[in-house]
Amino acid sequence: MIPNVSRGDRMTGLMVYLAGPGRANEHTEPHLVAGSAPIMAWHDDAELNRDAAVAIGHELDQAKRFLKVDVPGGHVWHCSLSLRAEEGDLSDEKWADIAHDFMDEMGFTEASGKAPASWVAVRHGHSKAGNDHIHIAASMVREDGTKWSPHNDFRKSQESCRTLEKKYGLEQISGVHVSRGIKRGEREAAQRRGYAEPERLSLSRKVRGCAVASQDEAEFVRRMRRTGALIRPRFAAGRDDVITGYRVAERPVKGQRPIWYSGTRLGSDLTLPKLRSGWEDSPQAASEAAQEWTAASRGRRVVSAGRELNEPDPQMWQRYSDELSELNKSLAAVPVEDHATWAHVARETSGAFAAWSNSVEAAPGALAATADRLSKTAQLRQYPVRPQRTVGPSAMGAAKILMTATSSNQTAAQAMMLVQLANLAKSIHDMHKAAGDVRAAQQINTVVRERLRTVAVALNPEPATTLQTATAQSPTGPVQGPAVDAETALAAALAARDHGTPQRGGSVLPPKIEPARKPTLTTPKHDRGIER
Repeated sequence: MIPNVSRGDRMTGLMVYLAGPGRANEHTEPHLVAGSAPIMAWHDDAELNRDAAVAIGHELDQAKRFLKVDVPGGHVWHCSLSLRAEEGDLSDEKWADIAHDFMDEMGFTEASGKAPASWVAVRHGHSKAGNDHIHIAASMVREDGTKWSPHNDFRKSQESCRTLEKKYGLEQISGVHVSRGIKRGEREAAQRRGYAEPERLSLSRKVRGCAVASQDEAEFVRRMRRTGALIRPRFAAGRDDVITGYRVAERPVKGQRPIWYSGTRLGSDLTLPKLRSGWEDSPQAASEAAQEWTAASRGRRVVSAGRELNEPDPQMWQRYSDELSELNKSLAAVPVEDHATWAHVARETSGAFAAWSNSVEAAPGALAATADRLSKTAQLRQYPVRPQRTVGPSAMGAAKILMTATSSNQTAAQAMMLVQLANLAKSIHDMHKAAGDVRAAQQINTVVRERLRTVAVALNPEPATTLQTATAQSPTGPVQGPAVDAETALAAALAARDHGTPQRGGSVLPPKIEPARKPTLTTPKHDRGIER
């Protein structure tokens, strides 16, 4: 259940809106489902009209008007409580129980040990997205003229919803992870500008993929510039060698201005301090990074060429695939409660998928979808004060080599990498499931079993004469025979995981992935634009 809190100063205006047709005639049969006792004694669950809404608004305002209490910032507290569309609808009676318990938890009622405040809960059908929900309108002035305190009301509303989800058997939303949803306006803006998806999504993948593939900050800046995106530093006040943040934008077409996004807007794990926690930290690295940032800000060539230009040794594919396997094995010892470690692994895994997507998907596809979903696990509401630098197996090497992937190079190795990354995603799924985060587990299950399978299904098998003998692991044991395709390997790997059987490596054929989209590397132009 998702709360959305806001404040205002026009109670009757809010009530008239809730009882009206809505912005797109989406409101149907608006009526009260609950409220404070004095108001519910005079009003039932009949459909509300404008006159009834105005009358209820006046009653909610009585304490403020008669006692002449002034509340800076507005005395109207408005909170919607929404279910996901997939959860279906609740009855009016259940919504009434939820509303009463929620207002008890928030301290508006006698349960707080103080004088109650007036409130009502209105139900008026589904939202545009099909979500069943209610709206709560409450006065912040109590019946005795004292004020209800809004201190930390957003956090309290979140905590209250987590409590009520358990009590009423609703789908439980994680209180650990947080990510920004895509708003309708962003999608509409992307369509107007001719993009396949909102720029915030594509930029997040570029930043996450480049960050995970880089060993230091200077390499990150160079890799970002190679994607074709615009990237600019934020310098400390009065300094040109100390960078405190950054902003990025997709390169606009002629006649358009870039829309800039800070790292904070892209994701809680993509701020510059968070990115730096995974890179080499030394005076020399900081100096080299400052030079690359300065070059980027002035539209100049990169200062020095790094390993991002090197063609990887083919043997490195096997090495990095093995590292993914070792990383996955190490997760067996990580407790579900170690949110920081799981977020770190999710970030690296998401970054590897993002790097792969950036290299081979001309339009957002299965790899991009997997990267996007895993990125939600990478973003925590609260990070450790002093994050520890991880030492051991990592997905950074896989991300680095996947940034060089095309539809024709090392394709068998790419298929092996797909299986190992899918195993990591499955481990993250298992963590969510063990933590009781059913929604996240279901989403990861869907993206791995349905979206990633499309990558494997797109195989272009070679003639039988070129096939090698492979060992695939089934739930009942190893199966000897001709080399299996990537779809079979992926299915076998996941089946083995489901049955608790260790995964054994095997020769697999490559997926036929769409041709790589070559970034346009031109001198940056149109640098002035809107910042988000």
